[in-house]
Amino acid sequence: MDEALFKDLLVLDCASFVAGPAAATILSDFGARVIKIEPPGAGDSYRQLIHLPGTPISDRDYYWTLDNRNKESLALDLKHEAGQKILRTLIAKADVFVTNFPGPIRDRLKLRPADVLPLNERIIYASLTPYGEEGPEKDRTGYDSTAWWARSGLMHAVRPTADAEPARSIPAMGDHPTAVALFAAIMTGLYRRQITGKGGVVSTSLIANGLWSNGCYIQAALCGATFLPRTPRYQRSALLEVYRCRDDRWFMFSMVNHLREWPLLLQCIGKPEWENDPRFVTHDARLAHADNLTRALEAIFITEDWEHWRHLFQEKGVTTGPIGQPEDHIDCPQVAANGLLPEFEGEGGLRTIDSPVRVDGAPHVQPRMAPRIGEHSEAILRELGYGAEDIAAMAENGTVEVAEITD
Repeated sequence: MDEALFKDLLVLDCASFVAGPAAATILSDFGARVIKIEPPGAGDSYRQLIHLPGTPISDRDYYWTLDNRNKESLALDLKHEAGQKILRTLIAKADVFVTNFPGPIRDRLKLRPADVLPLNERIIYASLTPYGEEGPEKDRTGYDSTAWWARSGLMHAVRPTADAEPARSIPAMGDHPTAVALFAAIMTGLYRRQITGKGGVVSTSLIANGLWSNGCYIQAALCGATFLPRTPRYQRSALLEVYRCRDDRWFMFSMVNHLREWPLLLQCIGKPEWENDPRFVTHDARLAHADNLTRALEAIFITEDWEHWRHLFQEKGVTTGPIGQPEDHIDCPQVAANGLLPEFEGEGGLRTIDSPVRVDGAPHVQPRMAPRIGEHSEAILRELGYGAEDIAAMAENGTVEVAEITD
């Protein structure tokens, strides 16, 4: 296929921060035209996240660069009637409308389904909320750290011991998988439109995706399971443990198939005699002597760098995974072989992270740099029939923000 799969789709990203806009980014990777609606002046509040204390320091706004690539920015004040008129014109032409604004803001800015759907019976109204479309918390604000990570129980479960402080999430850790779910909802809506000719509302929420992500434990609770305290180090299986190497890199074992992999591990570490050691000869024995085995393995792995052990584990077929750091992926041959870090168009080799959905024969478009606030306002308004004087007047009264207006 020579042309982009979604080249005929027009998407309005009337959302903020991450999960909603990132779903539009996935659509853009397949060639959809995405117009980012953001307020004049400060723009989408996500543009400010780079300034939070503790974020990695860079001259580039890497948050915005990642989640708003390929988009056109229309800086539009929806509190103005003229701004509402422009948005209504775009809605009438669009295929997908994405929003994650809280309910009261949708009411105020006339962004409810009841406002949007009558303007275009074929449009897919994609709604992202923290806590769902119904119930007492439907209008609560929330982020992935609160609604996906903390509320779902993941924050409670993912810590080394039961008495350890719950671990904080990193930015957008739940937003990006939630964006994939919203993308799936949009595609399902488009499929229904193909059958019926009608659009409609599709949705997902941070809490729904959090429950799904923590689904094994929540299903256990639904089945009345008794939860045991998280087992501390030296009491849990040494073959499902994490270890440190000489170069301070960590890795983890996931030797679920221990019958096959235990002898292979002994070949890697040069301890074939352990196969007949009564402390380690069976799975139950290894669990009973987890303290001895874990400490013995610690003493071995700390003597060499991770690269040494990685080579041996891969050669023998022992299931391990390095505990990666962000810089590890820049020159990773596996990442490169799958094209997961494509280069931006015209940005001197700057790369980004590709979205995870693949369709054979429908490659992603080459990424384009995320827009400046109002970078495309004039071009979009001219496309809608506005002349230079009209645009200048709207810029003057704050309805829109544009770069220098051309004659």
